[in-house]
Amino acid sequence: MKTNQKTESQRLKALKSLNILDTLPEQDYDQITKLVSFICDTPIAMISLIDKDRQWFKSKVGADYCETDREYSFCNIAIQSDEEIMEVFDARDDFRFNGNPLVYGDKKVIFYAGVPLKDKNGFALGTLCVVDHQPRTLSEKQKESLMFLANQVTRLFELQSINDGLKETQKQLKEKNIQLKNFAGVVSHDMKMPLASMIVTVDVLKAKYKDILDNAGLEYLNNLKKSSFQLSDYISNILTHYESDSITNNEESLKEFDVHSLIEDIVEMLDIGNDCDLSFPEESIAIYTNRVALEQILLNLIGNSLKYNDKPKIEIDIDFKKEPDAYRFIVKDNGIGIAKDKQKEIFNLFSTVAGYDRKGNKGNGIGLSTVKKMIHNLGGKISVESTEGEGTTFEFTIEQIHN
Repeated sequence: MKTNQKTESQRLKALKSLNILDTLPEQDYDQITKLVSFICDTPIAMISLIDKDRQWFKSKVGADYCETDREYSFCNIAIQSDEEIMEVFDARDDFRFNGNPLVYGDKKVIFYAGVPLKDKNGFALGTLCVVDHQPRTLSEKQKESLMFLANQVTRLFELQSINDGLKETQKQLKEKNIQLKNFAGVVSHDMKMPLASMIVTVDVLKAKYKDILDNAGLEYLNNLKKSSFQLSDYISNILTHYESDSITNNEESLKEFDVHSLIEDIVEMLDIGNDCDLSFPEESIAIYTNRVALEQILLNLIGNSLKYNDKPKIEIDIDFKKEPDAYRFIVKDNGIGIAKDKQKEIFNLFSTVAGYDRKGNKGNGIGLSTVKKMIHNLGGKISVESTEGEGTTFEFTIEQIHN
């Protein structure tokens, strides 16, 4: 059966979509041809693909050529046949091969058996075939084995196509993510200055027109300033999230430092007041890791312990252990806690499981997602235990680096 021009065009398109022509040998395919040669007891076994003008071999045993002209190809006839397996007992006696140069010479093709390799749409892309230099036949078991293994070759084609698709999708997602990071960075930086101007302008208006503005006017300005600070905080968190990879991968941030000194710096940055009791680890141990990243992680966790706390006296207990291959930190508080059914969501980006913080502000759901991402990049894990109304304990590790 001969294919028409339209069908052949579709078949070639399907073959090209595999992206397999002229690729390097692969063990998965070579193992099949070796097995076929062994089972069928033939000196030659091949996985052929029929291109427009040539026959190319993805895998071969007993042959030293990579391709032949399609004009003389036995496989070209096999893919146009309606038979499950095309078997040629003696090509010298078969009219289809009269004058075919492959039938003559030292490495003549006398016996041939090939199974068309059909894709999910029924297009025969090539064959799994065996060749001998003398007349012969295959047993029923050999034919059955040849067809079974041809199915495995087709499965490999399908898996390769799926894998190529996944790689392309991954590439596109990576490119989109880079674009998103660049967009977030540009927009965030561009918004920072106008926000700062708004905050300063509010203070100027309050000072200059304090005798004119009534209480409602002052309240409007205070709300504007509060919203500006919230938006500024939101932008800062977005920037930190998208810059977290560069922060954790920055080798210049690898330093040796004292754990107590790091926590003291964080306490100073957070401006912790008298309404908070913060306990330091018992021992002050020198560690070697990414100081900037660890500082960002602890700033977020301790900051959350301060913000999401409804007790008159805030209690935060920080513990630290140096293990053989990791540093382990524990941040425990007596805050509002997290509902059991919400604890899996807290590390999702933009997930806000708490209501309002100590100052009546709503969280933005970025901080803990960034924390988890940075800890992961530092080779560690984070977990949470919490009871509503009693408090929360975050425990995380980061991989210990030996300088």
